[in-house]
Amino acid sequence: MQNLPFSQMPLARCSRERSKPEFITQQLNSDNAKVLLFYQDMMLSTSHLDDLLWLSVKQVTTILGRAPHLFLGLENNTPYFAIEITQQELALDELSCYQTLPFRSQLASFPAASVAIAGYAKTLLHWHKTHVFCGRCGSQNTSYEGGYSRRCDNKKCGHITFPRHDPAVIMIVRKVFDDGVERCLLGRQASWPVGNYSALAGFVDAGETLEEAVIREVKEESGIDVSEVQYIASQPWPFPSSVMIGFIATASSTTIDIGEDELEDAKWFSRDELAQFGEWGDDSSSFKKPRYSSISRFLLEHWINS
Repeated sequence: MQNLPFSQMPLARCSRERSKPEFITQQLNSDNAKVLLFYQDMMLSTSHLDDLLWLSVKQVTTILGRAPHLFLGLENNTPYFAIEITQQELALDELSCYQTLPFRSQLASFPAASVAIAGYAKTLLHWHKTHVFCGRCGSQNTSYEGGYSRRCDNKKCGHITFPRHDPAVIMIVRKVFDDGVERCLLGRQASWPVGNYSALAGFVDAGETLEEAVIREVKEESGIDVSEVQYIASQPWPFPSSVMIGFIATASSTTIDIGEDELEDAKWFSRDELAQFGEWGDDSSSFKKPRYSSISRFLLEHWINS
């Protein structure tokens, strides 16, 4: 298993125990319980910016007037919770002594376990915000099993729904050209900073295998045909709620046609050319590699070193 950001989860999710209300109450009453606060897409950090800020249940209840509802799991008998405070602007005044950071800004400096927990929490909180009502009858849903599911309040319905995330394939496409040099295919979206390139990616369609999704997405985005598709690794991606499934694919054509709807540009790059790339977001005029936080960077490095 690869040690990618968001993937090194230390928590036991307690799937059996969390269905019992008394278990959740016991965790809330634990003296060592830790709570992570989210405000929009921002989180609180320690003053040294070296970790996320974890508050006690008592601190959170005092500031917000309510206890956290989302139980994340246990690590060495320490319960972890998360809570969304976007609707409680006044709470920010009470928390103004701490650093408030956009979710992505400090990932590289935080412990891997904290990043994994925060990504998990962000995905679940997003799911709760977007599943307020029952998809079957339209009645109100209520958080259930410590936030691991939502149950319809309509007793005639009572439908229980569980967190979903959207599977997406992401792939490095490789090809040995007539000059004997192997190159990989990278693309860029118009919204990205100038010079930034990354692996091709896209969501899996209904009724489609992962391998079929790779072949279709590469063709749609670049006009390139691929045949061999090899799974490499996967990564939870909480922006807002995906799982990225990484592949290496072998191209059977070389002529790029990006069309009008997908990418702004796509190019073939050799290993020597990639060695001259800068880093995502820097001010240089050169091409730039994907972020370290993304599986795209991992797949690219995997190909470079293969």
